[in-house]
Parts: sequence; structure tokens; C-alpha cells
Amino acid sequence: MAQSDEAAGKVSIPEQPGITADWPDWVDEDLIKALHSQGVIRPWLHQREAAEIAQNGQSVVLATGTASGKSLAYWMPVLTQIRSTGATALYCAPTKALAQDQLSRLSDLAIGGVEAACFDGDTPRDVRPWIRRNGNFVLTNPDMLHRGILPDHTRWTSFLRRLKFIILDEAHHYRGIFGTHMAAIIRRLNRLARLAGGTPSFIITSATLASPESSATQLTNQTVTAVTQDTSARGETTVLLVNRSAEDGGAFGAVSETLANWTSAGARSLGFIRSRSGAESLARKVTSHLGESQGDQVAPYRGGLLPEERRDIEQRLRTGQLRCVATTNALELGVDITGLDAIALCGWPGRRSSFLQQIGRAGRDGQPAVALLAAQQDPLDQFYVRNPDRILADSIEATVLDPSNPYVLLPHLAAATAELPLTDEEATAIFGPGSTEAMKALAENGLVRLRGDRWFWVDRGRATDLAQLRSSGSTVTIIESRTARVLGTVDRSSASAQVHPGAVYVHLGVVHLVEDLDLDDGVAIVSPVDPGYTTVAQTTSDLRVVSRNETRAAGLGTIWFGDVEVSSQVVSFLRRRSDTGQVLGSEPLDLPSQHLQTRSVWWQLPDPDVLGIDQARLPGAAHAAEHAAIGVLPALATCDRWDIGGLSTQLHPDTNELTFFVYDGHAGGAGFARRGFEEAQQWLSATAEIIYDCPCSDGCPSCIQSPKCGNGNEPLDKEGAVALLRALLPTGANSPNA
Repeated sequence: MAQSDEAAGKVSIPEQPGITADWPDWVDEDLIKALHSQGVIRPWLHQREAAEIAQNGQSVVLATGTASGKSLAYWMPVLTQIRSTGATALYCAPTKALAQDQLSRLSDLAIGGVEAACFDGDTPRDVRPWIRRNGNFVLTNPDMLHRGILPDHTRWTSFLRRLKFIILDEAHHYRGIFGTHMAAIIRRLNRLARLAGGTPSFIITSATLASPESSATQLTNQTVTAVTQDTSARGETTVLLVNRSAEDGGAFGAVSETLANWTSAGARSLGFIRSRSGAESLARKVTSHLGESQGDQVAPYRGGLLPEERRDIEQRLRTGQLRCVATTNALELGVDITGLDAIALCGWPGRRSSFLQQIGRAGRDGQPAVALLAAQQDPLDQFYVRNPDRILADSIEATVLDPSNPYVLLPHLAAATAELPLTDEEATAIFGPGSTEAMKALAENGLVRLRGDRWFWVDRGRATDLAQLRSSGSTVTIIESRTARVLGTVDRSSASAQVHPGAVYVHLGVVHLVEDLDLDDGVAIVSPVDPGYTTVAQTTSDLRVVSRNETRAAGLGTIWFGDVEVSSQVVSFLRRRSDTGQVLGSEPLDLPSQHLQTRSVWWQLPDPDVLGIDQARLPGAAHAAEHAAIGVLPALATCDRWDIGGLSTQLHPDTNELTFFVYDGHAGGAGFARRGFEEAQQWLSATAEIIYDCPCSDGCPSCIQSPKCGNGNEPLDKEGAVALLRALLPTGANSPNA
């Protein structure tokens, strides 16, 4: 049980003694010898339990803490059967970096007969045929599995025929729209393997899966047994809590100063921050604190970097050349960087699962570790720093994905049909009842054709091009104008907000100004200019209710779940001084609007007079309730504020009532709004509590203001929001002043 010391501002995860077990008598002796040489004398009990289940041919999910040795749990059955039976194994990680890390660790074992190799976008073309012929432990990622392995499955027939294990590492990352895509890819993989004669079972690992058995079953469409008791030894981790005011530098200042102090003292640390630009800014600030003598020991790490840039930073961090890396959640996953002493978090990372993953990056050798959580002016940040016991006592958020999402189902049915023709019965059995309508849609667009009882892919294009696994659309390439060098990429759906003309873009510490954005060609042109300010895009939105699928009473109003269409347009951007955040001015933009078909939860209140406030305050009340609800939903589902959107209005044209919406920010929905509908009372009650308990007078970023509001956080009414939320809760519910 975690102890908290509110006065000292800290939370402690206590030291835990380990429970070991004997090696199973079936484990390969050479593997045991190799592990002994690395100091692993006996396995932890949970490692043996998971290994026994996998050895018996059953699917297992191992959900134990960070650095609890999950790799060893699958090495035992996988490497043993590769050497003894000629079986093959496919390891899939969410990122290339994690697969490369796993390969390095396998290579260090030096077990004869194990031909391990990474097969990803960085694998040289001339090496790929050798891997297909000889590899028996192939490491890849969802993108390559989708685009490079499954469509080319006839070249993998021998590997698939012998496939015994499918390892899904860091499975908590498969959530929302990405998780929904991954569930479809797994179904395609399992189908092809079994048609080739393979009999694969799944080994799934995660440090932070809620309801691991049901989550893993939903992901794989297979019966999965869970092992959840962590029996590994670990040192104490102390989490220091800081709630610095904006006038004193806020969370950013606290983290940058702490990282600089740790680096000066010789400690090795990571600083987590939410955005790519934040990682760049944090690295620059730490460097400025340290001065030139130690500035080369600090670097930023984020998505959008080129592969060689990522690998260089990872290697320098491992060797100790770098002592401090400012990173987004790109380093949250289990890349094995041992010897880290401390972790600093610039704000609550949005999910408790991410929090545990991030602080677990320190103390990986079993030694005591320290972490710093610097609260930002955000509802969840403030809630947890004021209620430190809840940080470790609350449940991990539910892993949410939606395999029935038509925008995901359709492209993966197309891909499955192109891989091997399939019948309606087979499609329904593998992909669910929604496949019937999806097949009809593909046929109407001339992509598939029914011959006999089987659907065939007949289009000349690649079926896999229809699916975008990690975003709702294609990417925009960022190019430096003077050198024509590619700096990185950004999702097309967010390009208008991030790389619009006049936007400030930072790459590896160098500030650039966006000269031009061509959405048709997918290119943004930038030049290395530091104007001394940052930019924030301003957006307008509209929402239309397409269908009302479910409803029930909600206090004095109603709650609905259904399909909506959201139209949004970036219309201008603000320029803010880099040092103070002062607004310097606003510039108009002429960019195309974007349309999103998605799913939403919404509340309607037929008689706003029950709130006891003036009519003029109703828009601010609904707007504030919407903002706060968006900020709190990540406590219930594995999403963050940027995965969801919202809209509120005093009188919506489709409802004729005061209404506020919270919708999934991905085409077809990602399951987050659905989760909110299911847990609506708990959600609204927590939202009302956060607003009511905030010590501000009129509303602030800690309760009702939002960093992504396209209307500049106007109008907002704190008192009115509490009254509205109370009205939408059942009488006697746990809400302020109930």
C-alpha cells in the first residue's frame, strides 16, 4: 500500500521483496546457462506461471509492473520450442525502437539455433529474403505487419506454417483507433497462419492493462488467461509532487530546473512532456541552465525524428554520453535503458497507466528511484496533486477499442480479401457482423467482386493503402527550404493546426518558421528562423447529429450516444512571446475545413431555468462543463484530451435544447465516447467535484479552461457549470452541494 505525505508533497511506492521459483524442467538448458551468465539465477514466480501457460499452447497475458522481467516469461517457452521443435515466433511491438531493443537483448543471449531478426521499414531490401527463409524469431511492428508481411504472405508460408507464438509486447499501447486497427491486423494474421497450417497462441505483455484478461481477449479474439501478481523485487520509488504557480515558472520551470540539477550532480534522467514542441523547448531550457560545459549531455527525443536520429539518441543515452533526455511519451515504452536514476514529469501524462510506465523507467536495476510530478494548470493535474493518495489507489483506466468501427473494419476487410478471397461466413466469424455491410460498400465502389461464394479483390491499387493505422489520414512532410532536407512528418489531420503558414516549428532545438503548407501535395516548407514567439492555432467548429443510437435519463435531462458529423476549420493563429506567453497579435488564415464522421456522447437539458442562472450565462455554463468533462474523461478511459473533442450550445438546432457534446476525435469513433456514456454518472460527478473544489473564483486552467479551445476560452461560467452538472446527475448522487 502506497504511503503519502501530503505536507511533504510526496507519494512512495514501497520496496518489494521478490518471490522466485524453480526453472521448469522443460526449459532449454543452454538458455538457462545463458541467463545464469547474465546474473539471472532463478525466475520470478510470475515468469514461471506465464511460461507454463504458454508452453501448454494456451494464450496468456502477463500484466505485471515495469521492469518485472516480462521478456524472460516468453523467452522460456519460445526459445525452447524454436530449438527443440523448429517452431517460429513473431514478436510485434508498437515501435521500431522497442523491437530493436528486444533484438539486442536476444543477441546478447547468444543461443545457437535462434535466428532472430528485425523486419521493419529500416530493414535493407537485400536482407529481407534471408529473414523470410531463415528467421525463426522475427521482430516487427504493426505497420510492417500490415503493409509488408501480410500482403506478401505467400513468401512467408514456411514461417507461418511453423508459427507457434505471437508475442504482443506493451499491449496497453493498443488502444483507441490504433488498438482497433491492431485488433483487425491480428485477426488477419491469425487467419493466414492457420490457413498455412500454423497453430499460434498469443503471449501478451503490459505493465498497465486494466482488466487484462478481457482487454487481451478483445484485442486478439481469443480466450486468454491472465497472470497479474507481480512477484519481482523492486526498490522504493519516491514521487515528489510540485504545484508551482505560473508566476514562479509553473511545471515547466520546476522540471527544467530539476533536470538541470540532476544532470549537474551526475544523475541520468528523463524529462517527460506532452508535446513534440514541448520536448524541444524543455531540452533547450535545461541546456541553458547548465551552460555550454554540459549542454552536450542533453537532447530532445520525440516522434517525427528520422530513424537514424532516434537510434543515435537511444545509444548515447545507454552509454551515458547523454545524461538528460527531454521526451514525449515516445520513450514511455519498454526500451531497456538501464541505469536511469530519476524521472521528471511536466504535468500529469493524461492517464494513470502512462504515469506508471513513465516513473517505472527509473530504478530499473532494482535500486531506489526518485520521480518528480510537476502539476500543470489542468483539471487532472490539480486533482491528483491535491489528492495524492488517489495517484496510486485509483484503478488503471479501461483500455478502450472498438473492433466494429466501420472506418477501420472496411479497409481491413479489403486487405484480408486481397490477401486471400473470403466468404461472407468467414468474414463474419473473423471480423464480426458489421462485415456484411462493409463488403457491400466495397463492392459498390468496385473494389471487390463476388465469384461463387467468395469475395475477390479486383482493384489495381494496394488494399493496404486504405488503412491509416496511427492517424485519421495521410502525413505531411516537413522540408527545410534552404537545404531541401526532410525534417520530419505530421499527421495530415493536424497539419492545419501545427504547420500552417506562419506557424513556429521546432526540430532538434532549431526553431523554424513555416513558409507554406500544401495539403494537396502533403508538404510544408519551413526555414530556420527564430521570431521570438510561439504560435497557437484558432479553430471554429460545427456539429450535426447523424443518428441517435442510445439514451437514458440523466438527472433532470437526458444523455445520448450516437453518430455525429463535426466540421472544423483553422481560421487564425495567435502569436505569443516565447518567454512570457503574452499575446502579441492574431493573424487570419485561409485553410480548408475538415469533416469528421464520428461518435459522441451528449447531454440535453430541456428546462435550463432549473439551474437558477440568467439566460445570458447558459452558453458559458455549457462551455465550461464541456471543457472540464473532456479534461476528466482520461481518468476513465485510455485517452487524453487530444483524442477527444467537444462542442456546447445554449440551443442546438438538432436537439432544440441546451446541449454539450464530447466526441471521439477519430473517424468512426475510437470507443472513448462509448466509455463515457457507460460511466456517465461517475464521470460527471468527478467533473463537478474538480470544478467545485478548485480555489479559483471565476475559472482557470485547473478546472474549466482548455489549452485546445478554438474560442479562446470564452465564454466560461464556473458556477453555472457546477449547477448544470448537478442537474444532470441523479438526486443524491455524489456531487458538490448535492
